[in-house]
Amino acid sequence: MTLKRKIAINVSIAFSVLFGLASTFIYISFSTFRKEEFKNRLEEKALSTAKLLVEVKEIDGQILKLISQNRIDRLYKEKTLVFDGQYKLIYNSLDDSKISWTKNDLVKLNNEKSYFIDKNGKETLGIFFPFKQGDYYVLISAEDIYGYSKMEYLLYSLIVTYFIGVLLVWIFTYFFIKKQLNPLDVFQQKITSISANALNVHLEENNSNDEINLLTQAFNKMLTRLENAFTTQKEFTSNASHELYTPLTRISLQLENLIHSEKHSENTLNYLKSINNDVHQIADLINSLLLLAKVNKESIIKTFDKIRIDEIIFEANEQVKKINANFNLDFDIQIADDIDNPMEVLGVKPLLKIAFTNLLKNACLYSSNNKAQVIINHIEQKTIKVTVSNEGKTLTLEEQKKIFEPFMRGENSIQIQGSGLGLPIVKRILDYHNAAICYHTIDENTNQFEVSFSI
Repeated sequence: MTLKRKIAINVSIAFSVLFGLASTFIYISFSTFRKEEFKNRLEEKALSTAKLLVEVKEIDGQILKLISQNRIDRLYKEKTLVFDGQYKLIYNSLDDSKISWTKNDLVKLNNEKSYFIDKNGKETLGIFFPFKQGDYYVLISAEDIYGYSKMEYLLYSLIVTYFIGVLLVWIFTYFFIKKQLNPLDVFQQKITSISANALNVHLEENNSNDEINLLTQAFNKMLTRLENAFTTQKEFTSNASHELYTPLTRISLQLENLIHSEKHSENTLNYLKSINNDVHQIADLINSLLLLAKVNKESIIKTFDKIRIDEIIFEANEQVKKINANFNLDFDIQIADDIDNPMEVLGVKPLLKIAFTNLLKNACLYSSNNKAQVIINHIEQKTIKVTVSNEGKTLTLEEQKKIFEPFMRGENSIQIQGSGLGLPIVKRILDYHNAAICYHTIDENTNQFEVSFSI
């Protein structure tokens, strides 16, 4: 998941939770407010009814019932009961509603002075009034249909507002975060385009002090340090190759002259030839190290051309025969006739020649009969597979896992000269050509390398 989505999702979730908590708080607060407001209205009606009944002598119970029945502030399903100090019912309002009560409720009311009960939407208030004329107990109940209607409307409004608000927040948060972090996308694209051959291309900076600009400045400083390091490395590689090759060339020439110009004993001649071979081995090692350091995908991919893989193998075979004239190569092509240009692959000819020369040289060195076999075939007309196999001692499973690591040499190479860099060079060159290479043991005495090119 991208950073933009993570931030957008986290911000949206936080807002959704806070908005939900705020909506819940508003609804609960309004519910409490409605209850208190309705309780106050019941208390006011209970007090006015008790005062009319007790303090106004001209109004008897029947007249009071008529007044209560026709009041404009009458509540829905309102019912009022008034009791005197001896818990005797002295007033019962004119309506069909009922209030469930017992003497214990009035005794409780005498002790607590008031109580409020909400049962199935019908709310009942009991209140004790001490007048000069005596003590009175009033029970009044009604249904707050308007209050509940407002609560229902508020609930629907909060739900709709919540979902619309959350949806808008998720959408706008995503686009806002995307816009704010767009410089990071530009930063990532520019970083991706920077290669080892273009370290002098720095990212554009501005005068702001935000984190992205600070990151850009730090990255540019890092590029400068890397460019200096690469330049130093290239200069060292170039100078080292020159300084190493010059004395090695002189030593090799002197040894060659010494071997051919004078008569030596057999032991001396063997020593001189051994030293000369060691010099050539060191030269090959330096060559391999330099090639391993110089091969660069960005520098070669622009020079890809269509080349015939069979011609590459033939030329590689000629190179190996210069080292070992007794080397024999069995070559076989297994390709259907309906495939156009079956031997062509995209690549750099000199590099592929080096890769297959190393493969054939490896097959020659580790062959028990100075013989190797190469087979070229197609896989579903999309892949050219080149198989190089030879008879000889095979690698163990542990050695097979490390076969393409630099300087790795197996148990079968104890008496064979080499640097352990041939196969790593082959692997790197083929990787740059988007080709795959793998090693198999067909049986206990057969090594096989498979190289696959996508076409």
